[in-house]
Amino acid sequence: MRQHLKDFFARHEPHCGSVLVGLKSGAGGMLGMGLVGGAAAFTQLPLLIAPFGASAVLLFGHPATPLAQPANVIGGYAVSATIGLLVAVVFPGAWWAAALGVGLAILAMLLLRLSHPPAGAVPILMVVAAIDPFELGGIVFAGSIALVLIASLYHRLPPRHDYPRRIA
Repeated sequence: MRQHLKDFFARHEPHCGSVLVGLKSGAGGMLGMGLVGGAAAFTQLPLLIAPFGASAVLLFGHPATPLAQPANVIGGYAVSATIGLLVAVVFPGAWWAAALGVGLAILAMLLLRLSHPPAGAVPILMVVAAIDPFELGGIVFAGSIALVLIASLYHRLPPRHDYPRRIA
């Protein structure tokens, strides 16, 4: 029993490497969200959505992981937004449509090998948000592209990260 409990509290995540790498990752997340937030203020579009904060953790804190690669970020959001839009239009106002959308989004992302966990929240937003789901779909797509572009440029600064990962 004791070992079983220890497994719950063990840290499986590798060390970030150094304080400098951690500071750069945090600064990158702040810059990425700041630029997206600035674009939101400038355009009057609600570009600053919670899933993008979770994406920033992957893009700036774990850029080498498969879940943070551009195809996964943009593709995962596109798949989830499409499914979220579908369930929001077919089942407007139904609370259970959010659950259906999340389940279908997970299935589609896994089958297409485009998993990006923060994108799993998009069907919920599509169903419950006060904004039109078609407009939200455009926002999700534009925001995911913007975050990937910012991360691509940011990781060229020292200490450099290969982002996107090179195919061997």
